[in-house]
Amino acid sequence: MNIIKYPDQKDLPEILKRPVFETDFLESTVKNIINRVQTGGDLTLLEFNEKFDKAKLETLRVSEEEVKEASTLISDKLKAAIETAAANVRRFHEGQRRSEQPIETSVGVNCWRKSVAIEKVGIYIPGGTAPLFSTVLMLGIPAAIAGSKEIVLCTPPGADGKVAPAILFTAELVGVSKIFKVGGAQAVAAMAYGTESIPKVDKIFGPGNQYVTAAKQMVSMDGVAIDMPAGPSELAVIADNSCDPEFVASDLLSQAEHGKDSQVVLISPNEEVINAIIKAVAAQVEDLPRKEIAYESLEHSKFILVKDIDEAMNISNAYAPEHLILATEDAVQLAEKVINAGSVFIGNYSPESAGDYASGTNHTLPTNGAARAYSGVSLDSFMKQITFQQVSEEGIKNLGPAIEAMAEAELLQAHKNAVTLRLKKLGV
Repeated sequence: MNIIKYPDQKDLPEILKRPVFETDFLESTVKNIINRVQTGGDLTLLEFNEKFDKAKLETLRVSEEEVKEASTLISDKLKAAIETAAANVRRFHEGQRRSEQPIETSVGVNCWRKSVAIEKVGIYIPGGTAPLFSTVLMLGIPAAIAGSKEIVLCTPPGADGKVAPAILFTAELVGVSKIFKVGGAQAVAAMAYGTESIPKVDKIFGPGNQYVTAAKQMVSMDGVAIDMPAGPSELAVIADNSCDPEFVASDLLSQAEHGKDSQVVLISPNEEVINAIIKAVAAQVEDLPRKEIAYESLEHSKFILVKDIDEAMNISNAYAPEHLILATEDAVQLAEKVINAGSVFIGNYSPESAGDYASGTNHTLPTNGAARAYSGVSLDSFMKQITFQQVSEEGIKNLGPAIEAMAEAELLQAHKNAVTLRLKKLGV
């Protein structure tokens, strides 16, 4: 853990740097994977499964029998929990539907916008050490509400060649069309360009490690839409003397256990609070099954002592965290000052885990400072907005001269002619 006291403003960019690993090697490796998938298709994906996931498979697609079996392999308690979370996620995202009315921008000129679902979407679900079946809810449900015709899911298999039953159960629950056993950058490439068995999609969603994130960014340069740069998980907490140090410690560890490249940041105007939280972290981490991962993540965590809460919020806004917890007095009022964050958790009883699983908000969020410009996944993420306009005879008479003048000023004569011909037809 790195403890920084009263940082100078000019030092913040360095202090708030995210961990970056193997940058040069990462880029060349991902490019090679993408190229191999484009040329080798399914056979290359099967080879990668054996190489990276130690899974020797003959086919990539999850069978109907495997999906049905999954329901028998998880407890009724977990099924009920998933269904509860699904209901909340569905309720929150259904509330994002909107209806827009035509606007008469001038006499005889009506304009409107229509939301249309993206037809084919691909969702990537991390597996490996932590199969994130909760992400299936966060991506599959809004895709279904939007009306996407095909929802393709890719997730890495275990060494036994199987997908975690909870992922399969959740995928069936939310209406995923096809499920494939492939992970990492190769899964992104498969959905971006298509293979013999995996359909090419219009937009790719889902979090992942730096390889997955790099692959998404690379394929986006080739015309494939992506949700956002969603890489390693991160959390910032602003805490004062009203916080419960054990609560805050548990929140920091809930992100630290995600992966070695996850980052947690604590900002507080009270040194005693920081010390109490550090003590609680040290006690709690020992009981975690993933403590080795958490320890590595904590090596690049930051515990920052500041003068006051206003400075704490300024630092948080500069950091633009994926998740932000406000464990402070007047947390609701403080939340009004948040400018850059993916998702905000207000008060001592709002753990980040609530948003990860069951409160209803989406947990696929911008990381690495992208919250300065990106929003988290929402219903809109699975839709495109098409604009329409209808101009009547009266409308073109009224608006035509303005269009002609502007087109002429831009030296675009054909643009002007398109209006002039219509006006002549109308005797103008």
